[in-house]
Amino acid sequence: MARQVLAGIKVLELGQMLAGPYAGSILADLGAEVIKVERPGIGDDARRMGAAFFNEDALAFHVFNRGKKSVALDMEVAPDLEAFHALASECDILINNLRPGVSERFGIDGPAMCSRYPQLIYAHISAFGHTGPMRMEPGFEPLVQAFSGLSSMNGGPEDPPTRLGASVCDQGTGMWAVIGALAMLSERQRTGQGGIVQLSLLETALAWNAQKSDGWLNEGMIPPRHRSGHPQLCPYEMFDTADDPMLICCGNDRLFAKLSAVMQRPDWAADPRYATNRQRLLNKDSLLGELKALLLERSRDAWIESFKLAGVPCCELNSVAEALSHPQVQALAMVQTVGGTPMRLTALPFTLHGSRPPVERPAPKLGEHDARFQNSPRL
Repeated sequence: MARQVLAGIKVLELGQMLAGPYAGSILADLGAEVIKVERPGIGDDARRMGAAFFNEDALAFHVFNRGKKSVALDMEVAPDLEAFHALASECDILINNLRPGVSERFGIDGPAMCSRYPQLIYAHISAFGHTGPMRMEPGFEPLVQAFSGLSSMNGGPEDPPTRLGASVCDQGTGMWAVIGALAMLSERQRTGQGGIVQLSLLETALAWNAQKSDGWLNEGMIPPRHRSGHPQLCPYEMFDTADDPMLICCGNDRLFAKLSAVMQRPDWAADPRYATNRQRLLNKDSLLGELKALLLERSRDAWIESFKLAGVPCCELNSVAEALSHPQVQALAMVQTVGGTPMRLTALPFTLHGSRPPVERPAPKLGEHDARFQNSPRL
């Protein structure tokens, strides 16, 4: 069993939908006590983000809120606001991704809270950033992917701009929130002072797209979209075979030489047009034309066996179901059954002391833990 490395750390979450709740779920999986503050009778909108699955809540809510406690507070009511402050006074980290302006209206924004509770680490998540002309605008994953240029880099040359299937901006921002909060927690051990971590989905999107945007900034060019390929490496993409597609990734000249041997074309590795990656990029069409024709002569599994024996990185193109049933994925034991529920959820993508942090409890019912905090005036 993995140690609960954040045992003793208390987190207060003002989280809606995804980015803030994802940060809270990471901290909960690591052993922190995470108290989720929700609106009475309504709760986090993610509770209704899909059909009812368990305890009348959508599966998506359970994915991003497992292991937490829930208290229902109406910030419009003075006793509830006092109860919120009573909870905040005992917490180490506060995560907030409410709509812009809401926290300021109740006086629970970062500057106000850190002035009142100097030890508090306040992670504030917005859609478009804490400054600038769009700082007050709300946002969701596809809007930010489109606005940031991230969607424009996804897909193939003739495809329209395409959203990435995973919520990389929301979940990425949640992950950065945890990194920033833990960094400030480390600093607080030296200084005794907390502080504010400011994050946004837009900044996360810009960071994910840095390889492309930095190319534009420094070289004045944006590489064309390659679907599964890569603008700086060749061959490095998906190819058809006699039956099913596969991925081949030659990340350096040594691997290309191995591929050439498997294809029974050792002359490729000696050909000045193909001997180095830079030359292969210049002569990509001619090389891939020859390679594609040869790959159609055998089945995917036959090619994968040959390439793996030679040490050429390759793999099949799996569906989600195929990936989850693969022996390698099963060996990693990332899918865990949540005790007392029908749910199997994906755990954190790392191990500590050789064990993966467990997913121990489902997401809480709305207000389930109100009675647990009797020290608060309202609760």
